Amino acid sequence: MRKKILRITTVSESLELLLGNQIDFIKKHYDVVMISQNNDNGLVRLGEEKNLPVYPVNLTRKITPFQDLLALFRLIKIIKKEKPEIIHTHTPKAGLIGMLAARISGTKHRLHTVAGMPLLETSGLKYYLLTWLERLNYKCATRVYFNSKGLMNIVLDRKISNNIKKFRVIAKGSTSGVDADHFNPNDFSENDLIKIRDQHNIKKSDTVLLFVGRIVKDKGVNELISAFKLLSSERNDVKLLLLGKFENDLNPISKEAFSEIKENKNILCLGHKKDVRPYFAISNFFVFPSYREGFPNVVLQAGAMGIPSIVSNINGSNEIIIDNLNGKIVPVKDTKALYLAMKDWYENPNDLSRMRNKSRQIIIESYSQKVVFHELLKEYNTFH
Repeated sequence: MRKKILRITTVSESLELLLGNQIDFIKKHYDVVMISQNNDNGLVRLGEEKNLPVYPVNLTRKITPFQDLLALFRLIKIIKKEKPEIIHTHTPKAGLIGMLAARISGTKHRLHTVAGMPLLETSGLKYYLLTWLERLNYKCATRVYFNSKGLMNIVLDRKISNNIKKFRVIAKGSTSGVDADHFNPNDFSENDLIKIRDQHNIKKSDTVLLFVGRIVKDKGVNELISAFKLLSSERNDVKLLLLGKFENDLNPISKEAFSEIKENKNILCLGHKKDVRPYFAISNFFVFPSYREGFPNVVLQAGAMGIPSIVSNINGSNEIIIDNLNGKIVPVKDTKALYLAMKDWYENPNDLSRMRNKSRQIIIESYSQKVVFHELLKEYNTFH
């Protein structure tokens, strides 16, 4: 008889975009049930697409005690009905409520993946509250997977938890790896690239920088815009492509950065794109100066597309990028260093070309989904 796994995330987009292929792989070996919010009916559509049972639960990304208590009771009810052997949670809120419900329900194998901790960018009472909640999550879990070694070390160094016997990193890191067959630069012909450039009035001679992610302060967008402002004031053949949504309610960028995005003709703000590959294909390099990450998928995607990256010196990013081999690492929140790194690649295209040649090779060897999925399956199989 096949064992059953409950996979829980806060929002259905995480199940679809981050874990979609992984769930397809795991369901060949286990019965899988998916749980998350059902915003815009996304969870129900995903369940129909993958032919898997789903349960919508109103999990929020904010601290909402009353709603969280209702979500806890609903999860306990679902767990008692489904009787899974394994519960595996992702994202902070789904992890906390899911692990509590799993422990209360007596589920033997309670797994949580840590892919980032908002507490790292907080202070005061909020920091202590989030730290306490993180500890509670780990205490309820029987095994905790960090998607980078750096993130695990932060937890140990800050004494958020010292229960190292529970801690694991799958393969060399990442929650789900990258689909290197999908993110493949060879899928785009020269004619494809010409059409994409023409669509956005980008010349072949332009140097194109790309950012993909939420356009928020914590992604380093303020520093990126300031650094690009300097670069574009010196030369007019550089373009910055921004792919992502603004989040003005949670973590807005500065008014100065917002104004520069609107006024600078060399900055193309293209919004959220379901398929980011065409934009990687026309870009010379990727820039990702985030303040904090677990293990950034966009940096993996850039590498798989043969694009070197400039990243901030944070866990995850500084594990994917080897300085001066497949990219550059700059200090966090350092506008000048970011500007100099971008300027250096503009002025030394041979260095950029050398790193492009290494980027895809490194990703395929260490971070392809095939590698990560098989290592995760080995973990699940240890619970038999």
